[in-house]
Parts: sequence; C-alpha cells; structure tokens
Amino acid sequence: MKLLVAVNPVSGGIDKTESVAQIKAFCEQENIDLDLVMLTGKSDHALIRDHVRTGKPDRLVAMGGDGTIKDLAEVALDVHLPLGILPGGSANGMARELDLPTDLANALQVVAHGTERPIDVLKVNGEVCLHLSDIGLNAQLIKYYKQNNWRGMFGYARGVARVLLRKRVLNVTICTPHQEFHREGVMVALANARMYGTGAMINPDGDMSDGKFEVVLLRQFSWTEFLKMFWRFKPYDPVKTEVIHAKSIHITTKRKAYFQVDGEYRGRITKIDAEIMPGALRVLLPAPTT
Repeated sequence: MKLLVAVNPVSGGIDKTESVAQIKAFCEQENIDLDLVMLTGKSDHALIRDHVRTGKPDRLVAMGGDGTIKDLAEVALDVHLPLGILPGGSANGMARELDLPTDLANALQVVAHGTERPIDVLKVNGEVCLHLSDIGLNAQLIKYYKQNNWRGMFGYARGVARVLLRKRVLNVTICTPHQEFHREGVMVALANARMYGTGAMINPDGDMSDGKFEVVLLRQFSWTEFLKMFWRFKPYDPVKTEVIHAKSIHITTKRKAYFQVDGEYRGRITKIDAEIMPGALRVLLPAPTT
C-alpha cells in the first residue's frame, strides 16, 4: 500500500513535528510506502496533484483541519481515490461528523486498515461543499471573525454580538424541482452534515449518505433556537425554523447576502444553485466490529 499524506503544519496552531515522526514510524512498522507532503498554503492543489501523478498512491490522507480535508477531498474526487483523515485542526468538524478517532494512533489505524464508505458531496455554485454552506447571519459572522482575526470562544461571542446588532432580514425565493417557497429569514443554510465546526447542531437529522441535503431556514433569530444548536435539543420550533429536504435547489435573494462555503467567506451574492452528488466521495472509516 502507498499513502500520500498531506500535512498542514499550521492547522489548529499545533506544531506537527511529533505527529509527522509518528506517521513515519507507523508506516515503517506497517510496511507502508509513504509519500509525505508538507502544505504551504500556496498552490497546494497543484502540489498534491503532482504527487498523485508521479507517485500513484492508493489512498489520499489529509492531516489538518476541515479546510485541509476539503482540499484533499477535491483532489480525491477528481482522481477517484479514497480519502483518509488524520484530525489536526482546532475544531475537527469533519472527524466528529464521521465519528472518527481524534487521537493520531487510532486515526492511523483507520487510514491503513479502515473500511471505505461512500458519502454525499454538495456542489454549491460550482464549488465542492462537504459540510455546510449558508447565507445571512453565520456567513456574516465568519466574515467578521476572520476579518478581525478573532480567536476562540471569546472571539466567537464578540462576532455573534456584532452580527446581531447588524443583522438583516433576507427575502428569499427557494425553488426545488417540484415546489417554490417565498420566505423571510435571517439565515438560510444548505446542510449536507449535521453540525458546524463550532459544534453547533444546525441539522440534527442530517445524514451524509442519504442522497439528499437539507435547507434550514432560520426565519427569525431566537436565543432558544440558537441554544438548541449547542445543546442539541430538538425539534425546532417550526414557526422560527423551517427545514426543507432537497436533492437540488435554486435560491435567489432580493438583496445581496453574505455567503460562505465550509467556513470560507465567499462574498455577497443574490443566487445559489446547489445539488447533491450521492456517494461521490469515498472516505476511510473504522472497520465494523463483529
């Protein structure tokens, strides 16, 4: 077996020197051919593709946060290789979503000996989305959070306070192949997964392998509904939060809305086209116990 392991050395603010040594020792012990790639944040896609083309690995492995995982997932989709995950970020939302071990020793066992499982992938305005995309409050929060280089829960709380002071009501038209909805709200999320990297549970019944995604419309901001996302109480109050199941969708807004994909702010937009790609990505998960 040959693994291409791409390491983000700065993800999570954690030095990866010991982790890299542990990866090398594991592969030597398991007689695994290792191609280790240290990412720089510049031309990483091209770098990974060059290593895939020349090294011909059997599996791609991402060590870093959700952004690193997304980068490797995009390559894995193009070259039809399974993706392994070694959690190395601050939130590790994807690892939690898939119930992967967060300690490196057990995560390496999954990468080497785990079972491939196909999961769905969202395509949002032509971009791969593994977790969640949204317009409105959360996208605005992400913009402020990164713009001001805030960190930790204190920074998150500052961002929430600022967003609530400046929140705008969205007038949206949501079209599925069979229905059209006209709604007002403060946020519209396209959810392939259940939770954000912060742990906020926006889509409690989400399943990354069910061939569909959920459109979660927050009609009005409510502290009760907000706290449900963190303490996982459900169901939502249908007067305040509406959930629409879809395989494809077209959304338009009357005014430009803040927009993010998988935690990356993408500017302000008036249109979203999204569709699910069922079982498009193969990920390595723990082998089932007998």
